[in-house]
Amino acid sequence: MDQRISFITLAVADLERTRAFYVDGLGWTPQLFVPGEVLMIRAGEHLVLSLWSEAGFEAEVGPIRRGAGIVPITLAHNVRSEVEVDEVLALAGSVGADPISVGEHRDWGGYTGYFGDPDGYRWEIAFNPEQTLAFVVPD
Repeated sequence: MDQRISFITLAVADLERTRAFYVDGLGWTPQLFVPGEVLMIRAGEHLVLSLWSEAGFEAEVGPIRRGAGIVPITLAHNVRSEVEVDEVLALAGSVGADPISVGEHRDWGGYTGYFGDPDGYRWEIAFNPEQTLAFVVPD
């Protein structure tokens, strides 16, 4: 088996709200949008972020566990500078991301901040000059 991830699939409560956040707000380009069913966004050369309506997700994958608190997953978007971290966090805030943290210098040497999308999925916006820049940030 090849070592890779091809899709990240997340269930969302309101697909239209999610589309407005990612496409209209953050400016991402959809690869596929089927109203009421699924929004797919190419997130890398060989990676697709697939956002399904909860009903469609549950029909195929199974029941969604519900409860209070933070969804136990983060998605990371690495950038080329601390300034870019702050710019992406500001953009996310301007289109309704909640909650948002400010960028912070981390003990491991990077600079990161977080925001939540409309369904509470947390995005880490990160600058890590020591280890991952060449590996995860395209030229």
